[in-house]
Amino acid sequence: MASDLTWDKSETSILQTDDNWRRATELLATADIQVGGSRPWDMRVHHHATFDRILTRGSLGLGESYTDGWWDCDQVDELITRILRARLDEQVGRAGWLWASLKARLTNLQSPHRAWQVGEGHYDLGNDLYEAMLDPSMAYSCGYWPVAQNLAQAQEAKLDLICQKLQLQPGMTLLDIGCGWGSLMLFAARHYRVKCVGLTVSKEQARLGAEKAQDLPVRFELADYRQFNPHGEQRFDRIASVGMFEHVGHKNYPVYFDMVRRCLRDDGLFLLHTIGKNRAGAGIDPWIEKYIFPNGVLPSASEIAYYSEDQFVMEDWHNFGEDYDKTLMAWHARFEAAWPGLKARYGERFYRMWRYYLLCCAGTFRARDNQLWQVVLSPGGKTGGYRRPLM
Repeated sequence: MASDLTWDKSETSILQTDDNWRRATELLATADIQVGGSRPWDMRVHHHATFDRILTRGSLGLGESYTDGWWDCDQVDELITRILRARLDEQVGRAGWLWASLKARLTNLQSPHRAWQVGEGHYDLGNDLYEAMLDPSMAYSCGYWPVAQNLAQAQEAKLDLICQKLQLQPGMTLLDIGCGWGSLMLFAARHYRVKCVGLTVSKEQARLGAEKAQDLPVRFELADYRQFNPHGEQRFDRIASVGMFEHVGHKNYPVYFDMVRRCLRDDGLFLLHTIGKNRAGAGIDPWIEKYIFPNGVLPSASEIAYYSEDQFVMEDWHNFGEDYDKTLMAWHARFEAAWPGLKARYGERFYRMWRYYLLCCAGTFRARDNQLWQVVLSPGGKTGGYRRPLM
């Protein structure tokens, strides 16, 4: 890599005559991004083929070339924000986006067999990484920041918001689909005195979560949601799914909502917390899908409404996507601070990949290209109506 990162400034005049170099610098200029500029969001290019790679491979080329050290930027998050606001992503590398979208439509990337890939490839990376990056509750989803001053407060506010939206009462039962390390279940058991069952496809999450639960009425099950309670013999008062629906995929939405319905009491409530995209049919990000969340896909508002309407009444829809920008930047700050103790295990290439992941995602929310929704659903409409808690 060292030879790739060193090129003489005298090459600049040659590179600037290259068609791809010229086209890229012109496109970036429309987003007020300079190549070789001094502002935090400007790009510093270290490899002569950087723009060939980006213009032909789009998002995939942008992320891969950064991971390989071909370019740098002091504020990758702001760079991505400006690229998306100027819609440059719609002008380059469309073949990669179209192929990723077509693949998602033609194949079931979230089949029962593939469902375990994200557990092994992402969530089982290492509990030390996530303990360092996340807040003490290890909530790996968007925090709620209206009055929070730090990450821990934002995550506690999010957990309490969910519990209040679900109208939890002592003695109720709660099913958490995609429970992670158990942050919601542990909070609900401690503060609302409910009994919880959580589903995860990550062995490391289940192991550490069970250790954290100790004597609380909380149980982890290592299971894909489709395998759980197949005959509906278990019925829960409340169900939540926080940051898991992004792994379901449109081919499985009917099965997912069927599963929720068979597990939920007739007078119950279901809260769905998910990242969402602005338009149905829009492509998934190929870099994120390849390197961070295998087989991931974001739902649109219309897809959630369409696939849930046969089973549920929509009681409430809440968008606080801008809070994910703050959450991701807080995770990034903690990751950077912890890196000296992590680098021996994970290595420099992982550092650049993970840094790009956190900052790139922050940029997508800042540009309002992605959203964060909490949707409350009931099987037949809550008697007397539903009111969102004032928070």
